[in-house]
Amino acid sequence: MRAAGIDVGSLSTKAVVLGSDGVVSSAVVLSSDSAESSARAALQQALGGAGLDGDVYVVSTGAGSKSVPFSRQQKAITTCLARGVHYLLPEARTVIDMGAESITVVRINERGRVSDYGNQDKCAAGTGIFLQQMAKLLGLSMEEMATVSSKARARAEITGTCAVFAESEVISHIHRDPPTPLADIVAGIYASMVHRIMAQLQRVGIKREIAVTGGVAANSGLVSILEEAIGHRVLVPEKPELAGAIGAALMARENMAQEVR
Repeated sequence: MRAAGIDVGSLSTKAVVLGSDGVVSSAVVLSSDSAESSARAALQQALGGAGLDGDVYVVSTGAGSKSVPFSRQQKAITTCLARGVHYLLPEARTVIDMGAESITVVRINERGRVSDYGNQDKCAAGTGIFLQQMAKLLGLSMEEMATVSSKARARAEITGTCAVFAESEVISHIHRDPPTPLADIVAGIYASMVHRIMAQLQRVGIKREIAVTGGVAANSGLVSILEEAIGHRVLVPEKPELAGAIGAALMARENMAQEVR
């Protein structure tokens, strides 16, 4: 039997299968209206990619974790992030998870356990969904946004604390005469997101090293502005979106070992 972790998010569902030497396979699928269907699809894809059968011990996490009936246990995303990041980056003591609908900051100890955490999920501004909306508004892909931002000479002022107000500000920059340069608008969007992340960091406390996870962590333009605000480089795992699923898989493996005893 293999240990597997499934992180059911609002935009994507991630599955990781562990072996004795680490991650055997993984998969990321778009989340559907059914958390169970999304979880099954991600797990089947991960297993199929490695030529494995369905004999797995599953621990689930994320927004839809309680809707995965074949999961042996559900764990909080903060716990899974802490464990996953500690496995990937043992030196990390603070985790910034930039999810689809929330920003979560977790402080962890030398054993990969949660010391403190904070979560902002009351407004879409500063989240992955917000960034997707901005990309669509500007007619850019997420990758193109990161490239464009590197050409910015200034940062457009975007101060709206609500996603709707922030979108209105971006539209006003586009229609000014002359219009605000596209690169400056993108840099301003990133800066507004970083402002919200920093507020969360200040509440929880900053302790180095700092790791950034979640799909948004792959955006180099945003990470660059975040590093500038923090004052030093941050750590980004190779596949930052898998950190929570990896943490869940690690706990599945521990549960299996305990049951054998």
